[in-house]
Amino acid sequence: MPAAQSSTPPDRRLVAVGTISRHDGRTTTVRATEAGVTGSITTVCPTCRRNFEGCICTGGAR
Repeated sequence: MPAAQSSTPPDRRLVAVGTISRHDGRTTTVRATEAGVTGSITTVCPTCRRNFEGCICTGGAR
């Protein structure tokens, strides 16, 4: 019976991984890549469900 062949695993690299969560009218987005980690928190209008900058109703008035 021949001896087991040893081999090196192929090179692997992280392309991107991320998550999006929505709670109480806020959307949190996090993304990790080789270059680093980015993220944002966006608050949306409870009436039209758009971010406050793009709100098309009076529900987003602050």
